[in-house]
Amino acid sequence: MGRIQQLDSQTANMIAAGEVVERPMGVVKELVDNAIDAGSTRIDIAIEEGGISKITIRDNGIGMDAEDAEMAFKRHATSKIRTQNDLWSIHTLGFRGEALPSISSVAKVTMITSDGHDSTRIVIEYGKTVSVSSYPCNQGTEITVEGLFYRTPARLKHMRSASYEASLIQDVIVRFALSHPEISFCLTSDGRDSFRTSGQGDLLEVLFQSGGRAVAENALKAEFEDFDYKVSGYLVKPVITRASRSNMYVFLNGRMVRTYKLHKAIQDGYEDFIVKGRYPICVLNIEMDPRLLDVNVHPSKWEVRLSKEIQLEYLIRDNVHKILAGGPLMPKVEPAAARQEYYEPLSFDTDSLIREAEVKQAQAKKESNRAELPAEEKIQEQVIEKNEPVKTEPVHRVDEATYQAILSEAKKDEEILKAAESVREPEPVYETKKTSPSFPHMDVIGQLHEKFILCAVKDGLAVIDQHAAQERVHYEEYCQKLNTNPVMLDCLVPLVVHAGSDLVARCDEINEAAADLHITFEPFGPDTLAVRSVPAWMKDLEELPFLEDVIDQFRNDRESKYTRMEKKRIATMACHHSIRFNRSLTMDEMKEVVSQLSVCENPYHCPHGRPTFVILDEKELTKEFLR
Repeated sequence: MGRIQQLDSQTANMIAAGEVVERPMGVVKELVDNAIDAGSTRIDIAIEEGGISKITIRDNGIGMDAEDAEMAFKRHATSKIRTQNDLWSIHTLGFRGEALPSISSVAKVTMITSDGHDSTRIVIEYGKTVSVSSYPCNQGTEITVEGLFYRTPARLKHMRSASYEASLIQDVIVRFALSHPEISFCLTSDGRDSFRTSGQGDLLEVLFQSGGRAVAENALKAEFEDFDYKVSGYLVKPVITRASRSNMYVFLNGRMVRTYKLHKAIQDGYEDFIVKGRYPICVLNIEMDPRLLDVNVHPSKWEVRLSKEIQLEYLIRDNVHKILAGGPLMPKVEPAAARQEYYEPLSFDTDSLIREAEVKQAQAKKESNRAELPAEEKIQEQVIEKNEPVKTEPVHRVDEATYQAILSEAKKDEEILKAAESVREPEPVYETKKTSPSFPHMDVIGQLHEKFILCAVKDGLAVIDQHAAQERVHYEEYCQKLNTNPVMLDCLVPLVVHAGSDLVARCDEINEAAADLHITFEPFGPDTLAVRSVPAWMKDLEELPFLEDVIDQFRNDRESKYTRMEKKRIATMACHHSIRFNRSLTMDEMKEVVSQLSVCENPYHCPHGRPTFVILDEKELTKEFLR
């Protein structure tokens, strides 16, 4: 009937532009991808009015000759892949051949390029080629995009302010710089430098440029791998956190992606070190075989698929936790600006000054006279000054025979003690934990307001939160006791869980996965499982929903671990049994708190992620006193 027709190339390009180019940030991302694929070592980006008015991308890559320059604006024209098999092993950032034709269909695009021999200038306005001519220029490519979305008012109307669009572009350039520290990036917004890197290949330098000095100083180097993945980058100590995930940078083979599951794995690694509602800062670049990564999911290339994603999640979570637990995480507090020096006006009352001098002189003379007295007279003088009677103990003397009798009785008692020691059962030997090597040596000074324990350390003054410290100690004790020697309770009526016939057939695998929970499932019909005994710690829980969660986690190939599933409950128990604020502690009790904290696996944070102690730097304290 002729109702189905093939769209012309311009309309098809505009449809594709709706997916590839959502806003100016998408234009910058696509063009910088091409510049990196061209082998550039320096990329300059200039934008005006947030990129809505004008975007210019200049690189020093390999460039193109005249034929390739014209072909680059045709739909699905690319130099990155040749056959369909190349889709399963993509080594470049771009490969679809849709960026340039999509951008040129919704904007005016001017490209100047040279491969070192042939130089070309092409101008295309909203899908129509205006001119193609020779144009002298250096090797590389410069692309200018003007009037973006001017002929698509619906898209232009939904653009936000120029400053907001500029911030999105800067965020993308920061991500490019972190994923490719060997490339020099320079972003200019409305004639002013917004972001610049040197391109020396130092990731920590780029992290300093993007996050600031405090972030770079608290960065821990991260390097770990398994058979399929190699991860490198930096983890920032949990003393610096953010309110969103925007500072968690994850790159797959140098490609920026949005992957919630990998972000969640990083958060799980930080779980014991960070408070709820805060997010860590990290930069992780994950290298893998390109055949494990499917990037042909969405035209914008933000979404990807991984063949062994769960394996990568476990690798990241476990190693992030290991790195944080093995590094010193002591938070240091820098005092505020030094106080202004206070000048007290001098007193001109000469009479009072003379009287004070006479009193000091008399006291000095009295001390000198006292130093010349014999020891007995000094004691008598002290007693007289205190108006207390002199207490003397009577001295009793014994003869030689009595002394020998007492000595012989003492020897007999010693022999009896030795005999008792030889027949007494040996006491059990308990394994003592060693102090964490990164935990500083602390000398207890005292208690502040019945809330904090003050300790002298090498770097200054440590202030310990007595409640948070005991929370950490009790939490680790409970985890160890409940995991190693659980008390089991027999159920009068077995707990029956509907699991499905597929999981009943895998009952042995479920029991192996739930071994850490000390729960044993038994087949109880064609599609149900039964549990006949449960650990004592489950008595306060709703058993059936909990067991259903265990089955669901196994069905989704998730890990069922006691310390993860019951972390909140153990943390609550530790909180209720810890020292509260407004409780006075003796010196021995304070020393015991510090000693117990020093042998914890994570002595720096309570189970809820709050710091157990902070250190006031001695140098900063000295500045406060204008030394």
